[in-house]
Amino acid sequence: MSNPDGLPVVVPYGYRVGRWEVLHPLASGAFSSVYAARNTAGAGQGGVDDATEADGDTCGGEPATAALKFLATGTRTPRQLRHLQELSERELRLHEALRRPHLVRMYEAYTVDDPENPELDGCGVLALEQAESSLDVLLRLNALTSPNTALPGAGRLLIQIGTGLTQLHESGWVHGDLKPGNVLLFADGAARLSDFNLAAELEGTHAYTPAFSTLDYTPPELFWPETGARGIRTRQTADVWAFGVLSHLLLTGSLPFPGATPALRRDAALRYASGHEPLPLSARLPDAWRDLVSDCLAPTHTARAPHTSALLLERAKSATGPSGEVVVPRTGADATGTRRRTWLRTVLLTTTALLCGLGLGLGWALTRPPAGDYGYARCPKKNVCFFSERNGNGDMCSYRESDGDWAKNDECAWTRRKPVSSLFNNGDLKNPYYKVEFYLRPHYKARVGCTSINQQGNLTGTYRVRSHRWVRDC
Repeated sequence: MSNPDGLPVVVPYGYRVGRWEVLHPLASGAFSSVYAARNTAGAGQGGVDDATEADGDTCGGEPATAALKFLATGTRTPRQLRHLQELSERELRLHEALRRPHLVRMYEAYTVDDPENPELDGCGVLALEQAESSLDVLLRLNALTSPNTALPGAGRLLIQIGTGLTQLHESGWVHGDLKPGNVLLFADGAARLSDFNLAAELEGTHAYTPAFSTLDYTPPELFWPETGARGIRTRQTADVWAFGVLSHLLLTGSLPFPGATPALRRDAALRYASGHEPLPLSARLPDAWRDLVSDCLAPTHTARAPHTSALLLERAKSATGPSGEVVVPRTGADATGTRRRTWLRTVLLTTTALLCGLGLGLGWALTRPPAGDYGYARCPKKNVCFFSERNGNGDMCSYRESDGDWAKNDECAWTRRKPVSSLFNNGDLKNPYYKVEFYLRPHYKARVGCTSINQQGNLTGTYRVRSHRWVRDC
């Protein structure tokens, strides 16, 4: 068979796999080819071993079309065959274990039994729901028509991607290769994660994969990982990094790290991760998303670990308007006024009476009582402290880390019945995250203020703060 497109697996037009008849190529990867196929509704089965067919998921009706994913086997060395078999088994195992709305659906799985076609004989084939396009195609079109701009509906897409990632993570899996090409788009507007041959199931704190993902979406700790007998150790924070890169790309039209090639961008990411350069986020990144992306791109697994996909999903929903659009800051004199997200405007309007008197930052300590009235000295070093009374008096709630839900902390149980009246940021200047945002609702929702290091003061009004986090910038 001729192969003008250089496909890993060449399948002739009209080839039958189960109830499916191959039509034309859709996409290809390093070890697989994907073909459009039509449902022959019971026509001849020639060329496959039906004993390996899995239970189909037709979602209430017979699908008319499918995408057939063929994994290469022919003319491979024994080592390559073992590698390909493991990739195929990983993807099949995930599809059989998980059926979620934002993960691409599998109808059947087959093994080709066709000795007369050695290139196809033994191929694993997955019959998957056929998408209309992919996020990669959408981004390329946007780059041609509107370079360096946000993708229309970026917020809505990121929420769907985050939902799929949360569905994976809460089921105990790591995707391992989250990137635009592995986000499929459907005619009904749905976005679903796909391509799970690098996916791995957690075994305790880690999972093991035989290879790793695309360079631009790989976290620094996995650029040159140690590979053992079971493969590369990976964790869900690798997907969190990839989600941060993807968010930056959709919201600005550019990758977060500079460089003309993936290798140069990798080097820029390593300089950042080693502390030699700051995180180079684009000025076009909307304010409501800046901290979320910064948290995703924290330089180490440990720093990313608190930011689970479920928490990131909630933050993404808060940073996105009802239409799925994200407000991108303008350039020029009016940039400041246009950076505010629609959701934040709503919060500010509904809490105007509170915020008018909120003396954040410079205004807090202008009127000071006698020194003996201060209680801020109780706040431990490297902590942020919140107090039930003015000037650091009354009950105290202190934190060295971020906390997404105060109501679950016994130390801060008083906040359920008393408002916060004053605070003191006694943080560590050596830590780049030395400023503190605080929120009226759990999981970093409805922000009402931000304090820098060594700032102390009273809050004019009553604030039943329920969460806070350390950030680079207010």
